[in-house]
Amino acid sequence: MIKRFTLYAILNLMCLCSAVSQGIELKWQIGYHKTETAQPAKWMPAVAPGAVQLDVMKGENYKQPWWFADNVRQFDWMEDVYFTYKTSFRKPQLQAGERLFFFSRGIDYQFKIYLNGKQVWEQEGMFTYVDIDLTGDLQDNNELKIVLMPVPKLGFQYEDNPGLYRSNARESAKPAVSYEWDWHPRAVTRGIWDETSLVVRKPVRISDVSVTYTLNEDLTRANIRLDAEGIGFPGNTFKWILKDPQGKTVLEKSGALASGTQGIESVLNAPALWQPNGYGEPNLYTSEFYLTDADHRILEQRTCKVGFRRIRLIMNESAWQARQPMPLTRATAPASLEVNNRRIFAKGSNWVHPEVFVGVVTPERYREQIVLARNAHFNLLRIWGGGIVNKESFFDICDELGILVWQEFPLACNEYPDKPKYLEVLEQEARSIVKRVKKHACLAIWSGGNELFNSWSGMTDQSHALRMLNSICWQLDPQTPFIYTSPVYGIGHGHYIFYDKTIDREVFQWMASAKRTAYTEFGVPGTANIDVLKSFIPANDLFPPKRNTAWEIHHGMGMWREDSWLELPTFEKYFGKPQSLEELVQYSQLLQSEGLKFIYEEARRQKPYCSMALNWCYQEPWPSAANNNLISWPNVVKPAYYHVAAACRPVLASIRVPKFEWREGEDFTCDLFLLNDSYDKIGKAKITVTLQYDETETELMTWECPGTEAFRNIQGPTAHIRIPRMKSNLFTIAVKVEGRSEYNSAYVLLYAGKDVQKRFPPKEYYDFRL
Repeated sequence: MIKRFTLYAILNLMCLCSAVSQGIELKWQIGYHKTETAQPAKWMPAVAPGAVQLDVMKGENYKQPWWFADNVRQFDWMEDVYFTYKTSFRKPQLQAGERLFFFSRGIDYQFKIYLNGKQVWEQEGMFTYVDIDLTGDLQDNNELKIVLMPVPKLGFQYEDNPGLYRSNARESAKPAVSYEWDWHPRAVTRGIWDETSLVVRKPVRISDVSVTYTLNEDLTRANIRLDAEGIGFPGNTFKWILKDPQGKTVLEKSGALASGTQGIESVLNAPALWQPNGYGEPNLYTSEFYLTDADHRILEQRTCKVGFRRIRLIMNESAWQARQPMPLTRATAPASLEVNNRRIFAKGSNWVHPEVFVGVVTPERYREQIVLARNAHFNLLRIWGGGIVNKESFFDICDELGILVWQEFPLACNEYPDKPKYLEVLEQEARSIVKRVKKHACLAIWSGGNELFNSWSGMTDQSHALRMLNSICWQLDPQTPFIYTSPVYGIGHGHYIFYDKTIDREVFQWMASAKRTAYTEFGVPGTANIDVLKSFIPANDLFPPKRNTAWEIHHGMGMWREDSWLELPTFEKYFGKPQSLEELVQYSQLLQSEGLKFIYEEARRQKPYCSMALNWCYQEPWPSAANNNLISWPNVVKPAYYHVAAACRPVLASIRVPKFEWREGEDFTCDLFLLNDSYDKIGKAKITVTLQYDETETELMTWECPGTEAFRNIQGPTAHIRIPRMKSNLFTIAVKVEGRSEYNSAYVLLYAGKDVQKRFPPKEYYDFRL
């Protein structure tokens, strides 16, 4: 009998997700064919986890590396053919009652599985684990095959309109980004993308263990419940131990198992709370559940981490009091995160998967990038709905480092239909995602997807997909906030460029005049570092940038807008035509650094009405010539990263300037602030603002700041100075706090005049480690 995926199967399968720890590794081969029933003309070695494109590239000696120049276009033809993985194995020696399972944490995207020529499974969806009991169909020598269907398509042709090609994904739960975005190439992935193996399971075994809890109002007591499910429980016993973050046992329970499910309740007084980065320690307890026989000998063990915290999404301060003219409409949506009964200011970024071919993402790469996020004073990552739901190690590391996660479902910038077939697959995937991710302390928000209430998507809160997702989250994880999409009313997306010629405004103007409860996407583009550019652009195309070269293929131009993301007209407005690659890179990165610094600090200056600032985007899945990212692929920090990190310090002196470019004789002004996102009270401080240019430093003003209360900013006076004649084209406004150099800030601005000398900021501007 063919085993098809049903919702009943999902519920059973998710209980088995932790049973893959002792797997039998398989050696795979892969081949492609034009029809489902045809056989490949040849077989090639395959790497799993991986991607079919990478296996074929290696097996057929395609141009490498795949990310160089236009090599990625070698993969386009693969979208419309079938691929088959195959492996062989001998039947293992099974003890009495043991069963052999095929287990996979992820196969992308639609597939059928055959054992010895018999179809044993069929599934659509890459986020639902596959778990098949093979025992009854085993022979002495076995052949296992996975047949991948062509990628989902609805008839949209890339050649007709590349920007609409992602619409092919709108009736599937396939992440739309792989059909191409303005920072991601057309490379629609398929293949085994997460851990996959054969697993021998004992007749008496644990299927799943989950720990849930409720905290009392003042967070001093946790009512804890452990639920264990398994096979062969009756007649056996258990022991449950909970250890605090220092490894000390704080709770222990034991007893007999009477059925296949066991619920155990207990109380923990004065739990050490899990706190997000910048607000305390991300304390994690260790839960150890032991399945033991009647003589208390250990048969199996399950260990997991538990973080005690309460997260709510509440109305922003003063949002209820915002005055509206008649006729009234609804108030803005809640956008303020409250963690453990305290509001936080959410600082972070939009996370996209760090590789085009998600099968090759490793725990090490996750850790490198999440550590950088922590070091940048980030406390929240929005997992964008156009990409994947990350592998388990991503959430484990966020738990450990105190990084909150805003998790979106795989819907983005499309009008997803009310059709039953699509909704069935989406429900399957959503239930799998929620049951897996809800166990993590880092989870802060569920979101239906990206930009679904905008004109290019055309969805509403009455769309069946979003109503269903809200219902699933309520059923399975009612304590975690849910929003339908981002942006919703009150939240802002954009702008994404330093200067917009269509409205003749800079970031310094449009951001200062904005009033949003949260800024969950915004950006300023900048080029990649020179070494990164040289790694994928042929030497004869490096400079000057031109259309129809790797500059365009790698998103330098003709992307979101005609000039995005290199934005050469903006560059020329301020600096003239670039005379070298070095000049192009350094001034482009200067614009990105100063622009993003201003947005983050301005969002914080708008606190308490504003509660969140997340730039677009944190990193990228392949090398871009220019982009809004802070980290270039594979993991190269751009200068903007350091300036954003400085703008996200818990406490800093900050200025608001009205524009970037200044001329001799103009009245320069800047508003002075002391920003405090911490819950420390900041005492009196002497803050001095100076103008630095041509090896000259002139004091603008000194402010005797009275200090500020916990989690409160204070605005100071406005400084003035008439811009003097300068020899060079850059000057710095320095803000220094006497005795507290960690609060100091500096801003590089442009001087425009005749016969000025072009210069670059010092090396330290581009790398704070120097």
